[in-house]
Amino acid sequence: MTEVAAKTGAFLLTLVAMEGVAWAAHRFLMHGPLWRLHASHHTSSRRRLEGNDLFGAAFALLAFGLFWLGARPGWDVIWWAAAGMGAYGLLYAVVHDGMVHRRFPLPARPARGYLRRLAQAHHLHHRTHARDGAVSFGFLMPRDIPTLKRRLRERQAGRA
Repeated sequence: MTEVAAKTGAFLLTLVAMEGVAWAAHRFLMHGPLWRLHASHHTSSRRRLEGNDLFGAAFALLAFGLFWLGARPGWDVIWWAAAGMGAYGLLYAVVHDGMVHRRFPLPARPARGYLRRLAQAHHLHHRTHARDGAVSFGFLMPRDIPTLKRRLRERQAGRA
């Protein structure tokens, strides 16, 4: 494998893998033992910062650590993995905080297509204000909306 292929592969593999890491962290940590921090994100607060922002800071610190480690001679692939992690974080921040939650409004809201489905899936996730019963824990690869709506109804009916 060439050096360019290894670096590109590390970047792309990490970028894609971060969706799984984010899903697992969201499902099992944020909606688990760290709910106390994440709960701030499920309330309609207009605060500039919320406890949930600590998760983004933790991922950023991890990426910075990988950049630092990857800056050592012969560890270039780690640097490119950190770049993939950072790219996911940037996409997440722009789409999640900007487009979906309007924390820094982007020019337009999506009317159709992939970005519309992504926003709808995330809004369905926020229909639950409790630790349990939510749907759609991933972000950049959302499930289809009818399936998410059905699952949400089933989970809400199970609690009634």
